[in-house]
Amino acid sequence: MTTGRLPDHGQRILDEVGRALRRDRRLERRLRTGRLRRRPDLSRVVHYRPHVLTVGLLLAASVSLMVTGIVTARPAVIWAFAAVWPLALYAVFRLLCRWTEP
Repeated sequence: MTTGRLPDHGQRILDEVGRALRRDRRLERRLRTGRLRRRPDLSRVVHYRPHVLTVGLLLAASVSLMVTGIVTARPAVIWAFAAVWPLALYAVFRLLCRWTEP
């Protein structure tokens, strides 16, 4: 692969492709809006207010998956525990925050 300047024919083709891309309004709009990255809406996660029953079920599922994973050592059970445990911890944290609010 050469690192020098393009031949005249190649440069003309490249310029023509550039002009065609600049005329494409839809592509220009998609590129313009793609640069403005907005933050994801975390309002549902931040304002999550779990019920005591939900937290209890998540903790019971976590403990049962943990015990089953220890006894059987099956990867599917361990991965299920890895998926449920953070949700249970977050739900407990949000429940404790709700209980301690003034």
